[in-house]
Amino acid sequence: MAIGRYAPSPTGTLHLGNLRTAVVAWLFARSEGSELRLRWEDLDTTARPEHETGQRRDLTRLGIGFAGDEMRQSDRLRIYQDVIDDLSRAGLTYPCWCSRREIREATAAPHGLRGAYPGTCRSLATTAVRALRESGRPPALRLRADQRELTIVDRLHGPSTGVVDDFVLARGDGTPAYNLVVVVDDAAQGIEEVVRGDDLLGSTARHAYLQRVLGVPEPRWTHVPLVVDSTGARLAKRDGSNGLDHWLAAGGSVASLLAAFGRTLGIAVGPTATIDDLLAGFDPDRIPRQPAALGPTGAELALLP
Repeated sequence: MAIGRYAPSPTGTLHLGNLRTAVVAWLFARSEGSELRLRWEDLDTTARPEHETGQRRDLTRLGIGFAGDEMRQSDRLRIYQDVIDDLSRAGLTYPCWCSRREIREATAAPHGLRGAYPGTCRSLATTAVRALRESGRPPALRLRADQRELTIVDRLHGPSTGVVDDFVLARGDGTPAYNLVVVVDDAAQGIEEVVRGDDLLGSTARHAYLQRVLGVPEPRWTHVPLVVDSTGARLAKRDGSNGLDHWLAAGGSVASLLAAFGRTLGIAVGPTATIDDLLAGFDPDRIPRQPAALGPTGAELALLP
């Protein structure tokens, strides 16, 4: 048994890729006789109650149920700050005044590690720190990591080595950063398996590293292929034409969407499929490794060649 979770951000309509990931997370948990827990990642300034209501409605229409109490990140700011304070007292954090442009330029250099923070502010002289503080520009807070890479094992991708840099724990405005809160929340909810899109595979090494620093259990990792649009581009919540309502308006049904999800997961089901039908035929070893694409009408879904 492995407790799973689904953690949407209420910043728009869940697109079909989000919904497919929710279905897959539910299938993984229920196929092992376990449960799926819900967490609202609502620290983004664009998070809205109406988006949460719409997302909950769509998940319910697909037949996805959750166990236990819901978690809401906006209720846990004190907890995140306590973790940050503990890390700071242990000498594991430092302030950073680098802009995104400065970081991009540094990592684009011939010997830069692309996608990794180069450590510019890690060892600033006391006088430099004083001058930066006096400038009034608020710094981000970074973790002082002691290794550059870490290998995790993913259920679909196998061993995967990713960058571990001095990643941000809190932004300049004090908001706790995703790489921190996701680790703290997974530990608090007792999550034993994380199922999410494979666009996040590259950041998993950072999460596994922080889990070891904090002394919390590392879950199993499962990163599933994405759903893309008819041009091959990633879907986005801000585009309302790729959600469940659009699928229905284009002539599809909830059952046909579940059947389409099933086909992209190697599950043969009929046109009147329910999520329980998907569960009956679910086999993690049969999940294809290529993305699925929406067709031109928005009510078609097929694996890419």
